[in-house]
Amino acid sequence: LGGGGDNQNTVTMLLTPGTPADARRRYKPVQNLLNAEIDGATFEMEVPTDYSAILPALKSEQAEIGMDDVTVLSEPDLMDIYGTTVTGGSAFYFSLMVVPPESNIEGPEDVEGKTWAFADRLSTSGSIFALYTLQEAGLDIGEAPKGDPVDFEGSWTDHDQALQRAGGGQADGATTWGGNGIPHLPEGHDVPDRVEEKSSFLDTMGTETPEFKAVWWSFPIPKQPMYARKSWDSDIKSEVGEVLRGSDQDKIKQHYPTDYNEDELPFTALQETSIDDYQPVIDRMDAVDIDPGA
Repeated sequence: LGGGGDNQNTVTMLLTPGTPADARRRYKPVQNLLNAEIDGATFEMEVPTDYSAILPALKSEQAEIGMDDVTVLSEPDLMDIYGTTVTGGSAFYFSLMVVPPESNIEGPEDVEGKTWAFADRLSTSGSIFALYTLQEAGLDIGEAPKGDPVDFEGSWTDHDQALQRAGGGQADGATTWGGNGIPHLPEGHDVPDRVEEKSSFLDTMGTETPEFKAVWWSFPIPKQPMYARKSWDSDIKSEVGEVLRGSDQDKIKQHYPTDYNEDELPFTALQETSIDDYQPVIDRMDAVDIDPGA
């Protein structure tokens, strides 16, 4: 990661780990918005290799802004939360478990003895929520996500690779987040009422291959927060929050790069939230014995 912004008028934003080129492209409107609206600084984006790299980068002041829940929940006293990301009019998203259409897996209890593909080990939607659910279904998750599960085999990569493994026969199913998984469900796939009410991705069904069916959905999870490290001492810090919370669909659209795919926009505005809104995530991290600050 590059150096932080305190001495260089450069503000480094750490994106959520996954596929770096894709993350940078998706968040380009946010970067363009901040560079256009805030004088005296240049906003740059970095994609850490994994979630565990984010906290050390913030603590060592190599970066100023982050946007994942695991890091801010691990050290809430070190961060100032700007708010929760809103896309498609919703500040919530879902974790889901998917399998190939011909699979006889109908729910979490059927994962026993199977091979399962997860995203990053510390991903809320791609790992933590699914492991909690498998544990609640009676499966022994062993040392997962830090080590190996007992009642099933697991592999941890990223959201895209998890689906590739399930689609390519390397795993019996996968766990991912709605924005990544819903496009792989056939158009008209049944979803629970809570998903119908709060997901902002249902209109993407049937747009990606391979095709899967969903066998489990989480409750609505607050979307990723955007936050700054408390040790960042700059007038720009509060201005960033004002710009992000004051954004809307029309404003962010003005900052699309050429040939930008609007369907992948991860941000239109921020909804003001606090650490209390993320308590259900904390509870599940505790239940699967995760200490992300370790």
